[in-house]
Amino acid sequence: MTGRYSGPVIDPHHHLWDLSLGRHPWLEKARATGGEMVYGSLAPILRDYGVEDYRRDAANQNIVATVHVEAGWSDAHPLEESRWLGGLDRSSGVASRFIARVPLDSPDAIGLIAAEAANPHVVGIRDIVSWHAEQSKSFAPRAHRMADPVWRAGLAELSRHGLVFDLMLYPAQMGEALDLVRAFPETLFVLNHGGSPADRDAAGMVIWRSGLRALGREPNVRLKISDLVAYDNDWTLESLSPVIEHCLDCFGPSRAMFASDFPVAGLHASFDEIYDVFRTLAAPLSLDEQQALFFTTANETYRLELAAPAAAKGELHV
Repeated sequence: MTGRYSGPVIDPHHHLWDLSLGRHPWLEKARATGGEMVYGSLAPILRDYGVEDYRRDAANQNIVATVHVEAGWSDAHPLEESRWLGGLDRSSGVASRFIARVPLDSPDAIGLIAAEAANPHVVGIRDIVSWHAEQSKSFAPRAHRMADPVWRAGLAELSRHGLVFDLMLYPAQMGEALDLVRAFPETLFVLNHGGSPADRDAAGMVIWRSGLRALGREPNVRLKISDLVAYDNDWTLESLSPVIEHCLDCFGPSRAMFASDFPVAGLHASFDEIYDVFRTLAAPLSLDEQQALFFTTANETYRLELAAPAAAKGELHV
């Protein structure tokens, strides 16, 4: 065993919101219906979540920078989320970079992408495609968006502006995603939440494992290992271990990164519990591999331009 990583950490996936703005329809709907949604009650996070809330949750984890991922801001108010983020005090490194929201099949997608790309803090776009046969589990308005020529025309703009695409889907969609990433070899895709292994029976996990393996062979795909507790509410280190190990086996540390997905992941685990799992399961890896998972892959993927961690001495606890 090499030891547990204790160097600087980049968190490449979390959210912030101010509910008084009335800009998050999914949270407003949850509040109106008692907080119930796909994977349990959202009641604990139906409150403002700002920079200081994040810093308090992450206080023990040596977070030096983060990437804010779009938090379901209303499509009726494009570009506002990035502007709102830009007005926050981000001097602590929280929300150093943004993944913005643009519906790629909207009539004004090309203009919106160009406008977001002009913001130096915006490094990528997310337009969720997660569609499930059980309608209550769907986040996308319809199936097969990834095959839609209009949606793909919007996606084509990303590589022209040097933006990555954060890809959130379900395992049953991975075959369609494989066709997509092969059709856009110049675009860098970042698969969210370990590929969302939501169907936990044997058949569902086979679909996830094989789909992740196939996507892991594509050089323009990277992986966030994040919020696995959403699909394993009664999680233990032993239950999460084979899932994370398969993620690393498919992508390797140089194309994978650990992320919190806070405050959403906080519905099922504390920030410290999540990172304790990450540090424990990464401990057998080399220092360079651990640095990749906690820092380097995110730093390179999202152009944070931070100096590399210090030399190996002092970066591990054994």
